[in-house]
Amino acid sequence: MNVEGAGDAARAYVLGRVSADLYPQQLNTPLEEVRTFERFVGGFAGNVSTGLARLGVPTAIVSAVGDDGHGRFVRSFLDSEGVDTRALRVHPTLRTALAFCEAWPPDHFPITFYRTPTCPDWELTVEDLPREMDRAWLMYVSGTGLAREPSRSATLAALARRLSGTTIFDLDWREMLWPDAGEYAPLVRRASGHANVLLGGAAEFAAAGLEPRDALALGPDLVVVKRGGEGALVIDRDGERGVARLDVPVVNGLGAGDAFAAAFGAALIAGQGGAGSARRANAAGAIVAARLSCSTAMPTTAEIDALLAGGRVLDGQVLAG
Repeated sequence: MNVEGAGDAARAYVLGRVSADLYPQQLNTPLEEVRTFERFVGGFAGNVSTGLARLGVPTAIVSAVGDDGHGRFVRSFLDSEGVDTRALRVHPTLRTALAFCEAWPPDHFPITFYRTPTCPDWELTVEDLPREMDRAWLMYVSGTGLAREPSRSATLAALARRLSGTTIFDLDWREMLWPDAGEYAPLVRRASGHANVLLGGAAEFAAAGLEPRDALALGPDLVVVKRGGEGALVIDRDGERGVARLDVPVVNGLGAGDAFAAAFGAALIAGQGGAGSARRANAAGAIVAARLSCSTAMPTTAEIDALLAGGRVLDGQVLAG
């Protein structure tokens, strides 16, 4: 199914966390010594919805921000990217979630979250879910949405209400965001039974107590393992297929998984199939890993095409081969 010419109606809905992310202007520096930051939109829903929009998929975000400057910043950015923000709620008292990160390339990017004891997107209820989401071509939910009520019930209801289309469940494991980490594994199993695609990194599958090869028994048609710099693994009922790594200079690995998720879904609904979609997703993740930010780093279709055609990434720019 090709998304071109789909018009103004949203074809993809992304349900989950959104935040204002503060990125250090000084690399290899502990948070207490960072002097200056740059603000970006972040969080699973913020990044994935931006990634989909940049790939030409009409997309709506289902999340929430506070009635504050950070929330207005988030909405303004998403609007400018062409994301439908009508289901981006405004909580009257809670402040927009924040995340401060450090950058220690190539593989250490600790995050300090300002989301507890709760934040606007964890206060989403079943009543906040747009009915159009039930039949959209594509819907994303994430593990973090299951961490607390009422977001947990809203996420499970969104999964259970689906009538058609493809549903991608991203494991999105952040242990520090779970009041009871022991609830993660059983909730993943419950949610996976309503998903067509189960997507996560090896550590996320381990946290859920799942062998990726065994996860098909829960109900998904596809299980995709993001392996970072080692590529990806696609598992379906016909077997396993690996996707080779792409060498890029890593600046910040944060957001690479969200870029992977967005590009995978965009390619899947365009008819690429599991392995072909993972190949494009792997390229999208590599491009974002070579850039500092998350949302503003999300690649375009032309950039993914160029990298897959033998191009390279230099100073964050994709150059033709």
